[in-house]
Amino acid sequence: MKKILTPIALAIALAGCQATGDNNESVAAKTEIATQANPFFEKYETPFGIAPFEKIKNEHYLPAFAKGIAQSKAQTLEIANSPLKPTFENTIEAMEKSGVLLNKVSNVFYGLTGSMSSDEVRAIAKELSPKLSALSDDILLNEKLFKRVKSVYDNKDTLELRVDQKTLLEVTYKSFVRGGANLNENEKQQLRDLNQEISKLSLKFGENLLAETNSFEVVIDKESDLAGLPADIIAAAAQTAIERGHKGKWVFTTHRPSKNPFLTYAENRELRKAVYNGYTHRGDNNNEFDNKKLASKIASLRYQRAQVLGYKTHADYVLENATAKTPQNVFKLLDQVWPAALAKAKIEAADMQKMIDAEGGKFELEAWDWWYYAEKIRKDRYDLDASEAKPYFSLENTLQGIFYTAEKLWGVTFVERFDVPKYHEDVRTFEMFEKDGTSAGLFLTDHYVRESKRGGAWMSSFRKQQRMYGEDVKPIIYNVLNYPRPVGDTPTLLTFDQASTLFHEFGHAIQGLLSNGYYRSQTGTALPRDYVEYPSQVMENWMMEPEVLAQFAKHYKTGEVIPMALIEKIQAAGQFNQGFGTTEYLAAALLDMNWHSLETAELQDADAFEKSYLDKIGLIKEIAPRYRTTYFSHIFAGGYSSGYYGYIWSNIYDADTWEVFKEKGIFDQATAEGYRKHVLEPGGTEDPALMYKRFRGQDPKIEPLLKRRGLLNK
Repeated sequence: MKKILTPIALAIALAGCQATGDNNESVAAKTEIATQANPFFEKYETPFGIAPFEKIKNEHYLPAFAKGIAQSKAQTLEIANSPLKPTFENTIEAMEKSGVLLNKVSNVFYGLTGSMSSDEVRAIAKELSPKLSALSDDILLNEKLFKRVKSVYDNKDTLELRVDQKTLLEVTYKSFVRGGANLNENEKQQLRDLNQEISKLSLKFGENLLAETNSFEVVIDKESDLAGLPADIIAAAAQTAIERGHKGKWVFTTHRPSKNPFLTYAENRELRKAVYNGYTHRGDNNNEFDNKKLASKIASLRYQRAQVLGYKTHADYVLENATAKTPQNVFKLLDQVWPAALAKAKIEAADMQKMIDAEGGKFELEAWDWWYYAEKIRKDRYDLDASEAKPYFSLENTLQGIFYTAEKLWGVTFVERFDVPKYHEDVRTFEMFEKDGTSAGLFLTDHYVRESKRGGAWMSSFRKQQRMYGEDVKPIIYNVLNYPRPVGDTPTLLTFDQASTLFHEFGHAIQGLLSNGYYRSQTGTALPRDYVEYPSQVMENWMMEPEVLAQFAKHYKTGEVIPMALIEKIQAAGQFNQGFGTTEYLAAALLDMNWHSLETAELQDADAFEKSYLDKIGLIKEIAPRYRTTYFSHIFAGGYSSGYYGYIWSNIYDADTWEVFKEKGIFDQATAEGYRKHVLEPGGTEDPALMYKRFRGQDPKIEPLLKRRGLLNK
């Protein structure tokens, strides 16, 4: 999710990811409130200056956005029409410092649309998006403003600028060029129209997906159909049934905490098929929420926009600002890993078919069987039942393990606060302190699944660290996840993957918390998509280290530390099923690149287009892409178009980094401080490749990644 920052940051953010829809009169009517009653128009008199969530109502948003947009327009025009000679300070820095109110309200609204959604909130988003898109275009297509920016840029070699200032100037200038500043008037209008339409369709795509996800359910009324499922999963399904009006039965949904364990443990093959198809056919049911035509239209419009801007494809346009730089470089990496991953997946499929045959099964392995038989083979081969580890990974203990790791690495500590406003009762708030006792920021967690929350896990901020107004503003960072709630006296117990995700998202959070920059648009995770996942992926590595596990992986009933024998089993199985995991991910990444490497505006039949490409690369029928086209919200409703490959690109940096930590010691202070100084603190102040090289002393190598995934040729 992208944040609206300053007007220029808004323009950059909206350039490739916009969402909108039709105006809603009922929502507009509710905005007629007194200005003085709006919390956004007042200073936050709260601990840490966090938003007073309990005072903010839906009717406050539109008036605050209206005033914020008006102020931003006025400030932009003032800069553009200034009679003074353009300088870095009165043009580039002035734009960066503008838009305070717009940033203030955007941080709250867009911070909550993913976790506190409702019909009214979505209606507000529809009304806002065309206005914000128009503001972005008004800025980037303002000829006078661009003339001033270009003047400063053309004279950059004569200016005595800091590294971060040079970067800000470069990014600002390029954002205008990429936003259409050099186009003629007809082309500018065409660009505006394309941006508006892309915004509208992207938001609709996300709405359809949410509706499909929330509406699907498999209701079970026979206890025998629950065979194989762990007790905690059965209890959670009973609770879901109560919430959905099926008391006395069990309900499973396509939300991951429900879907994943069902596919892994349920013995009833037909029910596994029902849940699997429910998940993989979201947005592909030829109903009012169908996303096939929307995806095709979005891809077409993005191609048309790239053409207007002078790029061959949308992928060329997007990747210009990534560390990969070109589609060719992306395909080179993906094509390097794909054959080995697919070959390993085929071996894994053959092993599963052997087990099916040995058990007397009279059927061929299908996609809805994979998770179930993978778990059986894991248990048979490594004497490891994934549920065996869950009692040692309670949510609370795992969170404390994360805090322990951060303290060992950087000396920071976390203290829970109960006097800070929060937007939902599930939210917990922690204040972070540096080693010397200095308060350094707030960290909020929102862990439990609910229907107002979109799927997945993410990090963002209600306020970013910065010093551009003369004071050192501390960050307010949050993690949002979708874990099952505690049932009765049993705490939330995490699977290994869920615990790993908690560490992963904290890897994003700690980068926001340790940020040390001057300009707001550069701090924290203000990084290219194919680099921003690197710190979060590195963080996952500490979770499986015995020294860390001994601190937090304790049985929720007895307090017993996880047995070393179990740790060794988990480590031994570390490369198990990596063919599947890598293949399903790469298939999605390649599908993303194929959609956005189209060199035609012709509308595609989404299902046929997808099938044709997956057949071409040889994807086996037993594996679907991690995201099929119709529910690939990362690329059609989010900011990852031509960027989903970024996870494995970042993985190269991650694996290479972990090599040095393993060599020097996982808590080696010199390495930890170097990682903090050159990777976590700088944010987007400089070229990430240069910052990484300062930390590592070399460019990253791909071999550690291939070795980790068991894909290195021996």
